[in-house]
Amino acid sequence: MNLIEKLAVAQSKIKSPKERHNDFGKYSYRSCEDIMRAIKPHLDGLIVHVTDEIQMVDTRIYVKATATVTDGNHSISVSAFAREPAMKKGMDDSQITGTASSYARKFALCGLFLIDDSEDADSMEVEQEERAKEAISDERFQKAMAQIKAGKYTKEKMLANFELTKKQSEELDEIPN
Repeated sequence: MNLIEKLAVAQSKIKSPKERHNDFGKYSYRSCEDIMRAIKPHLDGLIVHVTDEIQMVDTRIYVKATATVTDGNHSISVSAFAREPAMKKGMDDSQITGTASSYARKFALCGLFLIDDSEDADSMEVEQEERAKEAISDERFQKAMAQIKAGKYTKEKMLANFELTKKQSEELDEIPN
């Protein structure tokens, strides 16, 4: 089998469910280590490595992670980016870079091995019903509004996830669908 065929077989077999839970943020997730553990039994002689590169875009720092699979002769790579937050309470600079690296690496691996990040509709409905809507601060609301205007977030998601003030609702209604 060639590299693409071996990768396709691995992609069809790999499962990496989100078995970790963040109690503070109330979400489930998988770590980079969880993904690597799920991948290893299905490599069939292939080698995987992940690299990071720091890139400055405008005034922001991004970590570009590249996941590569190779058979020794040919290779296939997928890259993903994660931006360092300007500040993260309780973390020093190296920890902030580390979280961006981990996040980018996870998504590069998910892209390379086609690890689905979605859940089935039934479990998502139950999770949404169990989760109460939270109020959104004006600062966070304005950031979300900018994302909506840029086409990176939707009004529907905003309404599904947050309890808006009357003023916020009126401002959201002013944006065309």
